[in-house]
Amino acid sequence: MTKFAFIYTGGNPPASKEEGMAHMARWQEWAQGLGTAYVFPGMPFSNLTAVSSTGVRNDLESPKLAGVSVVEAASMEEAQKMAASCPHLNLGGEIIVAEGMDMPM
Repeated sequence: MTKFAFIYTGGNPPASKEEGMAHMARWQEWAQGLGTAYVFPGMPFSNLTAVSSTGVRNDLESPKLAGVSVVEAASMEEAQKMAASCPHLNLGGEIIVAEGMDMPM
């Protein structure tokens, strides 16, 4: 099985605590539905900066990176189907699906 990163971008935060809790319940249900394919459950992001050879930038606007997860799938198409049912899309966000490469370290 190949590993794929789900890179979450954009989206609007829930408008209330109740909406946030409902969204989290949908997220947990989605994640549980992926079973063992859900390799790394993810990490939401905040406070984004970019570091380059010329210094640090704090003015990151687009795309707004919201988080990342890792799944295993037999193909890009299978990974895309997993992403297509993710609750992040209901917040107006988008998911970039990126195939990982196994490399010896």
